[in-house]
Amino acid sequence: MPPYLIGIDVGTTGSKAVLIDADGTVKASITNEYPMYTPYPAWSEQDPSDWWTATIASIRQALEKAEVSAQQVAGVGLTGQMHGLVALDAQGQVLRRCIMWNDQRTAPQCATITRQVGIQNLLRWTGNPVLPGFTAPKILWVRENEPEVYRRIAKVLLPKDYVRYCLTGGFFSDVSDASGTSLFDVGQRRWSEDMLKALDIPREWLPEVTESPVVSARINAAAARLTGLLEGTPVVGGGGDNAAANVGVGVIREGVVSVSLGTSGVVFAASDTYRVEPEGKLHAFCHAVPGMWHLMGVMLSAAGSFRWFRDALGDTEMAQASETGQDVYDILTEKAAQVPAGCEGLLFLPYLTGERTPYPDPDARGVFFGLSLRHRKPHLTRAVLEGVSYGLRDSLELMKNLGLPIQQIIALGGGARSTLWRQILADVFNMGLVTVNVTEGAPYGAALLAGVGAGVYQDVATACQTVVRVSGETGVGAATSVYADYYPRYRALYAALAPEFKALAEVVARHAGSA
Repeated sequence: MPPYLIGIDVGTTGSKAVLIDADGTVKASITNEYPMYTPYPAWSEQDPSDWWTATIASIRQALEKAEVSAQQVAGVGLTGQMHGLVALDAQGQVLRRCIMWNDQRTAPQCATITRQVGIQNLLRWTGNPVLPGFTAPKILWVRENEPEVYRRIAKVLLPKDYVRYCLTGGFFSDVSDASGTSLFDVGQRRWSEDMLKALDIPREWLPEVTESPVVSARINAAAARLTGLLEGTPVVGGGGDNAAANVGVGVIREGVVSVSLGTSGVVFAASDTYRVEPEGKLHAFCHAVPGMWHLMGVMLSAAGSFRWFRDALGDTEMAQASETGQDVYDILTEKAAQVPAGCEGLLFLPYLTGERTPYPDPDARGVFFGLSLRHRKPHLTRAVLEGVSYGLRDSLELMKNLGLPIQQIIALGGGARSTLWRQILADVFNMGLVTVNVTEGAPYGAALLAGVGAGVYQDVATACQTVVRVSGETGVGAATSVYADYYPRYRALYAALAPEFKALAEVVARHAGSA
């Protein structure tokens, strides 16, 4: 009877269950969606009971679709959205809806923590500055704004760890997910007593933390009845979504980096040692691989910039796509491919929703710079692709400055399907790219971690060697020298425009709501 593995992703839009065999072949991939609540501008919340209901359905449907019995499932791995605050009372009941990773209400609490603790202590104790998305400022927000809820808190969990609690009755997290709380000593891979003391947060509120492939708990009888899994099935620590996704594509050794072109852009690098960017411009988290860390740079609008361009200026191409059945992005990039590298002096800053790496600036905005009478829509299209590529290079340069070797770059995400965009990336980076055969993302990596914990694979490296294969390569082209000239000009624009971004934001705020 061959062993099967299940990875569960408690994502932002739905709970996804991926069921694989020991060779890594996907037998079923099922997602059940749930709502997000925005009771006020910039707030984002979800009901943890929705995650649990969707997870039950996804597991049952995956088992049914794959025609796999509960006895054949060797292990379960968990992953999901990071940073969210799930507050439980002493009976394990949810006290309020989860405050999510993309909720922005906690800017004042972040400022308070930074002022009280000091940026150097934050970097020394946690490896990262405190950001509105992280968990600690959410706890302070509840303390200040919902004291009746705060008084009843007995446990604080992250989203995937709440689902673990529902599956097993155990309170556990893993080192990679805990790294994004602003309460974790990333270098020592344990909760930071210094941060807990500074913020007056009880240690007993926090779950036990394990390494990602370690069996942390087992499916209990109640969850077995609901999900169709076997009571006693091991559940491993799992990992935050980015760490798990990078296990799934083989970014598990120093020198290997992934560049993901999703709505946001993520540059993720495995590291043998604990490295912290001196100004906190890169996230420094524990990896889902025991004894390893990772560095991560995040661009807020990567493929999201291209989608904005399509929606704002691509009416003709969308109509053509509707008539011919072509992909609208293919139509846009075919035309952009006829434009020379550098777009004849046109640059695009992809800061449509502010930026995080290397400029943590919510006021930054998108810019086309260098427009002339020669420029047409294909120039603007290519400038968007090039601007995002320059922005991703910013993260690579920060990693190189920390002494991190970069020997292989894996291109991921929807944007990486574009031949033109992959070529632009390779030329901007002056380094070739590869693509891999794995496309299921974080839950696939969680399933591999479950396989290690269940003894299907000897370790994470063996799991990745078993299932991950290079599926394509993009070499460096002739445009590298062109981009080498344009990249410094791109870099100079933010510094020149930063004061005006701030001034413009103040003008917009002053006139908000006026006729």
